[in-house]
Amino acid sequence: MHYQAEPHADSYYAATAKELHNHPTLQGETEADVCVIGGGYTGLSAALHLAERGYSVALLEANKVGWGASGRNGGHVGTGQRADQETIEAKVGTERAKAFWDMGLEAVQTVKDLVEKHNIDCDLKHGNIHVSHRPQDAQEYQEEVEHLKNHYAYQHVRFLNKDETRNLVGSENYHCGTYDTFACHLHPLNYALGLAKAATAAGVKIYENSRVTEYTKSANPVVKTDKGQVKCKFVVLGCNGYLGKLEPRIAGKIMPINNFVLATEPLSDELCRELIREDTSVADALFVINYWKISGDNRLLFGGGENYTSRFPKHLKPFVRKYMLRVYPQLENTKIDYAWGGTLGVTVNRMPHFGRLEDNVFYAQGYSGHGVPTATMAGKLIAEAVAGTAERFDIMADYPTYTFPGGTLLRWPGLVAGMLYYKLRDKF
Repeated sequence: MHYQAEPHADSYYAATAKELHNHPTLQGETEADVCVIGGGYTGLSAALHLAERGYSVALLEANKVGWGASGRNGGHVGTGQRADQETIEAKVGTERAKAFWDMGLEAVQTVKDLVEKHNIDCDLKHGNIHVSHRPQDAQEYQEEVEHLKNHYAYQHVRFLNKDETRNLVGSENYHCGTYDTFACHLHPLNYALGLAKAATAAGVKIYENSRVTEYTKSANPVVKTDKGQVKCKFVVLGCNGYLGKLEPRIAGKIMPINNFVLATEPLSDELCRELIREDTSVADALFVINYWKISGDNRLLFGGGENYTSRFPKHLKPFVRKYMLRVYPQLENTKIDYAWGGTLGVTVNRMPHFGRLEDNVFYAQGYSGHGVPTATMAGKLIAEAVAGTAERFDIMADYPTYTFPGGTLLRWPGLVAGMLYYKLRDKF
């Protein structure tokens, strides 16, 4: 049966895409050193970095480049890992935790460097604020800032007291925060499309509407679609929340969940500065976080709410709007122009899941909402590993990653029960 690709989601990002080109469908047989499966940040970054190292690369995308979470997310490019440094220290020790921190910083810098090197027009802006609605978090936030300064020599973050937080964010909900000036934010789909343009210029052959149905496990794998196949030496799996049944050996390590975003009508400069005074990205401390930023054309882009089924809520605008109004009730009369959803992959411990399935099959997934920098870095590390320098890839791969209880069969009810618990904890 022929698979028909889906168009991009009806999002603000798709409406403002700048390099939205059509790539051919794979027809017949082709050969490459590396076959990359997935046209999101992981696959695009891996393909670009591999091509720059001299490898021939074929990239297969089931739908359109950037169709999944890479083209639908909040566009935040945060430092560190999804888990905090003290958690990582407790798990792997201070020396290995320092390597994780350094790679987290390099991930952000890599995004910035790629944008500059390839002249990617993606509304890159700087700074991220993390806020909490709990007064008791102030001490923890102060200690975190001091820990990063004293143990990691990180001078780009500072603590925000209640007055500073409310002045910078424009909401009465929050009692404290941290302000990281090294972090950044961008238009995620235009960033993905810019990576695709750069990869193509470097010689990568990108095929859209080319869903992979299977691949052989051998010294010379064959990656198959319904209309063609790629003979190669290495395979890179960059499917993340859209892995499906392609590779059961790693499917149980991630849980696909749906997250939702809206875009308001364009706002005045004055109102934008009232909401986010210094044009940073912002995220809160709830377990199911809210996150927001101002777009390049002065819209509030606000992410809020999740679900864990195969379907999105029927009416997305009011679904996300209620979360926005809890933060900014002053936007009660503001029109919502777009609302959309996307699927991401989360892990049990919220750390990314890297590894090999064979000597020549690499994967990275489970970015848990930290995908823009981490997936970009994943592609860079996979390229290093394919080229024979796997030390840094192995640091990421050695971090313990747990299978969801019950694997793919029972992970859904278990996660729903857990998320309900944390939602109640956030509420009370």
